[in-house]
Amino acid sequence: MKVAVIGAGAVGGTIAALLHRAGHEVEVTARGEHLAAIADGGIRLSGAWGEHVAHVTASERLQSAPDIAFVSTKAHDAAAAVSDAGDLLDGIPVVVVQNGLGGVSGASTANPRAQVVGALALFAASYLSPGDVAVTATGSVYLGADDAGAVILAEGVLGEVLPVVVTPDFSGALWTKLVVNQINALPAITGMSAQAVIAHPGLRRIMTDGMRETVRVALVAGVRFAPLQGLSHPILAAFAWAPFQVAQLLPLLLARRMGVVPNPGSTLQSIRRGQRTEVDSLNGAVVHAAREAGHAAPVNSALVDLVHEVEANGSFLTPAEVIARTGRSGRR
Repeated sequence: MKVAVIGAGAVGGTIAALLHRAGHEVEVTARGEHLAAIADGGIRLSGAWGEHVAHVTASERLQSAPDIAFVSTKAHDAAAAVSDAGDLLDGIPVVVVQNGLGGVSGASTANPRAQVVGALALFAASYLSPGDVAVTATGSVYLGADDAGAVILAEGVLGEVLPVVVTPDFSGALWTKLVVNQINALPAITGMSAQAVIAHPGLRRIMTDGMRETVRVALVAGVRFAPLQGLSHPILAAFAWAPFQVAQLLPLLLARRMGVVPNPGSTLQSIRRGQRTEVDSLNGAVVHAAREAGHAAPVNSALVDLVHEVEANGSFLTPAEVIARTGRSGRR
């Protein structure tokens, strides 16, 4: 099958390499040094799902119509990526693999003729260097169920190479993943791995508070969380108001699931590559939802500001500086 992967970074590069290894004809899009490295030597995959060098067609923009496309850009770039493909995506399944909110709706608006399906990647992958990606923790891909035909094809293709779960409530799953994605901001601010952040008592407190704030905002907005990674609506609703000593078990559990290989998180990877981060679609989405509901989200708002500060000046903050700047000193 002819497969396109638009945005062959850590997640997209992993999907492209796995599908190429399974025998599919793969075309990817990338930019700069990463594109040059892929064009010269392929995508070099390593880590938990084995090693493979995927010699794929690569360019800045899609060159030919595929049978199915995976859009694995940041959520804020999804609409532009679909638009850049022009009519090459007309009438085919376009699977938007994203963190945060807005990617699926943006892609659907950019090309109403495409069969857009939302997806969440629950495996952890890192961009090591141009052309090199590594899987640091295995996991499944969750697919929305809006377009039955497109989902069947997407499930069949992805299911050849990794575990796939089809969820009837993709919006609820997005919000559950948004809670999990609280692991991203603090590594981007400090330059530390997600595991190191969670191991630090003060930073773990900030992360826990950000997670609980996210859940509370979602509940006020009428969101019902979909089951994902062992989390569910009842569990998260209880977590939102649990004592800190109990609530902190959630980030500790996430750290255990990540394993021992340092996980930088997608936001820190963007910082290191000098790219715009997706923080506005993650923590920023919580801030926006809170405002829409007439509430505030001070923890997420502070994290958004600090990520943008690091984006602008390239200097990471110490844990003590983060604790002071977020105003969480001594909070229980």
